[in-house]
Amino acid sequence: MNRRLLATVAVAALALSACGRDAEDSGPQQGEAVAGGNASGEITVWAMGTEGEKLSTLADAFMAENPEAEVKVTPVPWDGAHNKLAAAIAGQETPDVTMLGTTWIGEFAKTGALDVVPPELVDAKAFFPGAWETGIVDGTSYSVPWYVETRLLYVNSSVAEKAGITSPPKTWAELTQAAKDMQAKGGAKWGIYLQPGQTGAWQTVMPFVWQNGGDIYDGEKFVLDSPDAVQALEYYKSFYDSGLSSRDRLREGETEPKLLSGEIAAFVSGPWNIGLLDELGGEGKYELWPMPSGSGDFTSFIGGSNMSVFKNSKNRDAAWKFVAYLMRPDVQVKWYQTVADLPAVQEAWDNETLAGDQQLKVFGDQLDKAKAPPSIPTWEQIAAGVDTELEKIAKGTTSAADAAKAMQSQASSIGTGG
Repeated sequence: MNRRLLATVAVAALALSACGRDAEDSGPQQGEAVAGGNASGEITVWAMGTEGEKLSTLADAFMAENPEAEVKVTPVPWDGAHNKLAAAIAGQETPDVTMLGTTWIGEFAKTGALDVVPPELVDAKAFFPGAWETGIVDGTSYSVPWYVETRLLYVNSSVAEKAGITSPPKTWAELTQAAKDMQAKGGAKWGIYLQPGQTGAWQTVMPFVWQNGGDIYDGEKFVLDSPDAVQALEYYKSFYDSGLSSRDRLREGETEPKLLSGEIAAFVSGPWNIGLLDELGGEGKYELWPMPSGSGDFTSFIGGSNMSVFKNSKNRDAAWKFVAYLMRPDVQVKWYQTVADLPAVQEAWDNETLAGDQQLKVFGDQLDKAKAPPSIPTWEQIAAGVDTELEKIAKGTTSAADAAKAMQSQASSIGTGG
């Protein structure tokens, strides 16, 4: 058995046993309080990607305030992070603190390996609501939002101007018309680019479902084939059927230059694209539009990463104190200045570093209306099935209704893992 399969099996086995405990405990759990005073002792931390490489900046500042504490950060590549965590849990060799992608929390919480967030460690109301929800599994908080991201529409300003568009569209109908005008009058080959299925496409399409009053899971059952969801998928399909969006997926690095050249008028993406576009000389050549609304609100997807502490932490109090330190508004601002990660704590957005940036303001406003998928152990499996059906919709090989039925059937078969 290879290591990846071993890790997956181990997590699944631990999750099953954890579900049994949850059934016995029946209800939300309360974490143990953290002792007062400064942190002391060694705190081991795993963090992924650029965050893992740069976290030492904040660790050094924390140690300056807590001279008896020593924070040791281990950078972990994203592509191997999930299996490394699963193996560590199976072997009971976890660090004190770990960074977790928001869609992983349900899975790892169900293993029973994560500690419950202590009472009064942080104020839940200080965070964007959608971000706080990512750390809650079955009513219990297992993780604290560290940084966030959401999705907006990036639009070529020149193309929009030629098309006569003076303000962002607010409804689905207005967005469709804007895409048509940017194609017919603005000179774009494609009025908009929506990812045509494949990995991660759900992050673009599920907001349409939420905008229309639909959802993924209602707390008791999956609702991917509800009338609201089907209508949202039909809306997504309409962009391909009318020739407004390409049916072919663009490779990484293609969307930015095609937007700036005017070949595509708009695409949906997160805050990282600001830097990518500006590096290509795009400053002042594009604008940001919030997501539109269907019959409901102008909802978008919320992602990012959270911080969790493991139950078998050898230095639990100090570990949670480090996590709490990362959530201080001033530290959140410093982190944004270090790696450009958007703060999960709303007060940090009042700082002039963020408040004075009009592009960031659009992201901040969108974060007030952003949602995440359900925090269930099986979400990654379910998302893979959703992405496959979305590709069929984009390619024109299935109807929205049939795709919704397939998504619902697959999700119901997989279950929630609880």
